Amino acid sequence: MKIIVDKNTCTGCKLCKSVCLYDAIEIIDKKAKIGENCVFCGACIDVCKYNSISIQSENEIKKDFSEYSGVLVFIEQNNSVISDVSFELLSEGRRLADKLQTNLYGLIIGYNLSESIKEIFLYGVDKVFIVDNEVFKNNIDDIFSKAFAQIVQKQKPDIVLGGATSFGRSLLPKVAAILKTGLTADCTSLEIDEQKKVLLQTRPTFGGNILATIITRNARPQMATVRPHVMEKKPINRQIQIISGLDSNKDDINPLLEYSEKIEFININPDNFKSKYKLVSVEKEKGKSINLTDYDIIVSGGRGLGCSENFKIIQELADLLGGAVGASRAAVDSNWISYPHQVGQTGKTVNPKIYFACGISGAIQHIAGMQTSDIIIAINKDPNAPIFKIANYGIVGDLFEVIPKLISRIKSKKSLL
Repeated sequence: MKIIVDKNTCTGCKLCKSVCLYDAIEIIDKKAKIGENCVFCGACIDVCKYNSISIQSENEIKKDFSEYSGVLVFIEQNNSVISDVSFELLSEGRRLADKLQTNLYGLIIGYNLSESIKEIFLYGVDKVFIVDNEVFKNNIDDIFSKAFAQIVQKQKPDIVLGGATSFGRSLLPKVAAILKTGLTADCTSLEIDEQKKVLLQTRPTFGGNILATIITRNARPQMATVRPHVMEKKPINRQIQIISGLDSNKDDINPLLEYSEKIEFININPDNFKSKYKLVSVEKEKGKSINLTDYDIIVSGGRGLGCSENFKIIQELADLLGGAVGASRAAVDSNWISYPHQVGQTGKTVNPKIYFACGISGAIQHIAGMQTSDIIIAINKDPNAPIFKIANYGIVGDLFEVIPKLISRIKSKKSLL
């Protein structure tokens, strides 16, 4: 873009200079002159009484991306266990590939991956690229990004997808930077523009108040990350016979009987994959480990609980229902409960069958992590709490009165069974 001042109509009135927040306008010889500091905000255009200022779009250079084709999904694993979001993205990738009438590829990087690949072909993948070497034993993003980028540069997929996990959020941006392409993070929806054949990447912005749809116009591949449990995991119903004991260093191994042609091992020189980081140790969190995404019922507590001691009634209700305890960021930041229980934009994204929000006002960051739940039950003494706007059932009342009554009723019903 470039900004133009019509010197025939400009009077040098200084209105444009007075509204410019970037000191980009000078008045020279009674005419406005716009300098390099301009960010094209348009404030000067709006204020000009004489319509002397305008923004002109430069002709866009169309690039040829015909050599790029296919949808590639990064299959994230940890200790040879594939994350659920990777299967969700394979399902979504299959749908997008079908719309584009192209292939779906998977890329898995790690060490001793023989057991990891067993489920991949249940999701309609056409080919899987495997990088199996001890140098990738630990998920260190800088060495993963080098292998990832080299494979993308060689295969030239049109679309690259990855999970918005803690690892994916550090890895995928590094890959995008190496490839000099764009990346849309934390997408909630992916679609194909049928006419332009580009990926429509939709994500929440401004704290979740607006949904923005983004396209990658002048670069390839089109890259996006998607938060876990936003997409549906849909395995394709077909039988696959597996041979275990894969070894990437043995070319004579036939890993899948009739699907062996769909696997390509990428041989690498480990000396070329040195990390600037040194992994000192891996420390597991002390106490009970929990994965909220595994539960159909989640009972979450927020600031309204007042202290950590009061989470006992949340735990009791969750135990009665066979569910898990969740929490808002406010409760976690107050050290009332540990981070693995946090639901929201900076915690876990969950979609249980039933979600209880107890003493949670409903900040947009929390709502972003649980709004896809099948049924939302809100308990809050503030009738104007935002959580009630998305709740299927709302109870206006003191949670210290409501929850004990609810527990008592559930116990009485169970005793009759």
